[in-house]
Amino acid sequence: MALKRHHKIILGGFSTFVLVAIIILSFLLYTVFIQQTLNYNDLQSQLAETNSKINTLTTNLIDTKESISSLDQSFQSELNELKASAGEDFSGIIEEAVKSVVTIRTDISQGTGFIIDDNGYIVTNAHVLSGASQVQALTYEQDMVEAQLIGFNIQFDIALLKIPGDYQEIDLADSDDIQIGEKVIAIGNPLGLQFSVTEGIVSAVNRQGINGIEAYIQTDAALNPGNSGGPLINKQGKVIGINNFKIGGGENLGFALESNYIEDVVNAISEQLLNQTLL
Repeated sequence: MALKRHHKIILGGFSTFVLVAIIILSFLLYTVFIQQTLNYNDLQSQLAETNSKINTLTTNLIDTKESISSLDQSFQSELNELKASAGEDFSGIIEEAVKSVVTIRTDISQGTGFIIDDNGYIVTNAHVLSGASQVQALTYEQDMVEAQLIGFNIQFDIALLKIPGDYQEIDLADSDDIQIGEKVIAIGNPLGLQFSVTEGIVSAVNRQGINGIEAYIQTDAALNPGNSGGPLINKQGKVIGINNFKIGGGENLGFALESNYIEDVVNAISEQLLNQTLL
């Protein structure tokens, strides 16, 4: 049956309405989608910014903690130095330095040494080992361990030993900075008295030794048999010399090879060993 004219108008109007409604609804849905996308992107941006701020805050907290730790260590170091210089009390310095000192025992004599590398490298006097067939080191922890001779220098009376294990090392100072009159301590094993400490001052520098070289610190810190090879330490807890000999006819006339010469000799021994290994 054919549609009448007014029916066609109604049907056409309804179709137009539906089409317009679909277009409007699609536009609204598209607008909502765009807004949601923008909100999502904005949220992602805010989350990224928040994460960045959290990371920055965490980094700042870590840096602050490290700074506080460093400041505390610096304060403790300065406190120990203050005690050493003002109160004539080296206890804070000695407490750390003595952990790097060892007793050297051979089958014919004994002396002292000190650890210059945490892998167990020890410096002592070469004359402590003279004529010995066996060398041992007694550590601060009272462990007796076999020591291996790495090399020696007769002219400067220096020997380099090696013991197995990990240890606390002691640093060498720059002996060019030594001041006459500054306070020092000598750590050693005089007459078998382990880890004994004597206090004194630097009486002179660049004294001539028995080798004819002006490379020795003169000190009034008491040195006795068994102190040979032990460290002479300043108030910063660093080695300024290795106790070497004393003049028997005088009072408190001890001599220590300056630390810069120790470093040069040890480096020369190490290079010689390296060259032999390469060959």
